[in-house]
Amino acid sequence: MENLFTLSVMFAILLQVLPSCAVVVFTREPVVEVHEDAEARLSCEFKTQRDESPRIEWKKTKGTMSTSPDFVYFKEEFRKSFKDRATIKGATVILQKVTQGDAGEYRCEVSAALDDIQLGEANVTLIVLVPPHVPTCEIPSSAITGGEVEMLCSEPHGVPAVSYIWYKDKKPLAVHPLNGTYSINQHTGTLTFRSVTKADTGQYHCEARNKAGPPKSCQGTHMEIDDLNIAAIVAGAVVVCLVILLCTFFICYAHRHGFFSRHRGRSFWITQCHSTAHISSQNLHRTEDMNARYSPPPEEKQQDFKHTHSFML
Repeated sequence: MENLFTLSVMFAILLQVLPSCAVVVFTREPVVEVHEDAEARLSCEFKTQRDESPRIEWKKTKGTMSTSPDFVYFKEEFRKSFKDRATIKGATVILQKVTQGDAGEYRCEVSAALDDIQLGEANVTLIVLVPPHVPTCEIPSSAITGGEVEMLCSEPHGVPAVSYIWYKDKKPLAVHPLNGTYSINQHTGTLTFRSVTKADTGQYHCEARNKAGPPKSCQGTHMEIDDLNIAAIVAGAVVVCLVILLCTFFICYAHRHGFFSRHRGRSFWITQCHSTAHISSQNLHRTEDMNARYSPPPEEKQQDFKHTHSFML
């Protein structure tokens, strides 16, 4: 039993010492950065123990959540958009006139059927550099002393992502000012004044920059800081109060004289009818008085009629 245990240990040690028959794949440049329309070299090298004609494939992953990458090189030919502008040397791919659509993660796979470990792979990241474009700036032309002011600068096209520098009167503003009256976020392009003063009056512009090309700036805008006009505010408040009082007076006057009554027309006719009836009543009373004053002439007394003759039939 002891001899068998000793032989097992020696066999395990030999397995660790002796080289295994496995394909080895590696890249000399795991991250490749090139400009648009330039040439990109995606390095891939390999070593096999037995298989002298391994199968080589290149794939481009669609994203971290994707399980089905696109084939770039398969069965000894390039596919899709890579067909007419890519060549292969050994296992290294040379890509001509790269575009933003070419940027991404690539995987080189080498399959050696005669080796004990038959598959090896190496990953290469391709970054297509884009210089910054002219940024878009939002700068107010005026502000009131004591107020908060925020200036914005944006440039989403540059690769790698741009950083921002703000200028006042063509002089760069410190990212971390000693007096702390403002703050700058170089990643978002925001310049914020917590409480502006007359000293902050000036011309401002923003600059976007990255390593892909020369920096670009937006057009400068002059910002004027005005004092708060207390007298104008008080005068405006007085004018508003006077207007409100005048409006209230006219509304009360109109309401008192019935301009807002819905039955104004009917009331007018009722008043007219009452007036006409009153006049008629007065005329009637006058007629009655006249009748009362008038007395008919006395009737003549009828003479007594006496029968003087009698007739017999």
